[in-house]
Amino acid sequence: MTPETDRKRRPVLRWAAFLLVLGLVVWQGLVHPRSPIPDAWNPTLPLDLSQPETPVTGWKLTRALASPQTCLAALGTGATFEAKPDFDESPQCHIRPQVVLNGTAAARLQPLNTRCQTALRLAAWDRYGIQPAAQAHFGIGVREIRHLSSYNCRSMRTTSGRAARMSTHATADAIDITGFTLMDGRQVSLIDHWTAQDARSAFLRDIRDSSCRWFRVTLGPDYNRLHADHFHLQHTGWGLCR
Repeated sequence: MTPETDRKRRPVLRWAAFLLVLGLVVWQGLVHPRSPIPDAWNPTLPLDLSQPETPVTGWKLTRALASPQTCLAALGTGATFEAKPDFDESPQCHIRPQVVLNGTAAARLQPLNTRCQTALRLAAWDRYGIQPAAQAHFGIGVREIRHLSSYNCRSMRTTSGRAARMSTHATADAIDITGFTLMDGRQVSLIDHWTAQDARSAFLRDIRDSSCRWFRVTLGPDYNRLHADHFHLQHTGWGLCR
């Protein structure tokens, strides 16, 4: 190596060393038990739905969805549920891992057998999407989320009839939401209020948009006539939001 080459390499090595030390200092600041970083902002800590939303909440959700253990732990911070043994009806139809969801932290549901991942996405949507939108449009929260189902061993429905492919409901990777009951008892439903052009329709459109941040697929009345009365929300998919 020539002296000239050695001189050129020194600044690069110094910067590399500096960045390495800086990275170690930042990491120690994150993982230290007395870290000054608020828990909701600390990406090394697990998802806690009792905490406010931050730019790292979505990333924490992705980590929580990765395994049954992390999913169940995160769901416990923002929902009432009972963990159940895996349900297997056939190789195509099953619920793994299975929970019976009775409500989010703020809203009740008719007991729902579903996958933990679907339940966790719903709890996050309620916490960070539904409840804030209800407060913004009505000045009160939502006390009940009304649904059709999650698990259903069937093929996909299309406007042309049944498809050969199995529905995501066959593995409880989806849930169909039909409407909401506000804290004062007022009802808001997709079939009645999607085109109402008032606070109810504005609320439904706002939460449709927010659901796209917490689910991989959202299909509603704007998608096709089969979804005129419900939001189809999926844990799996490629980001379709209609």
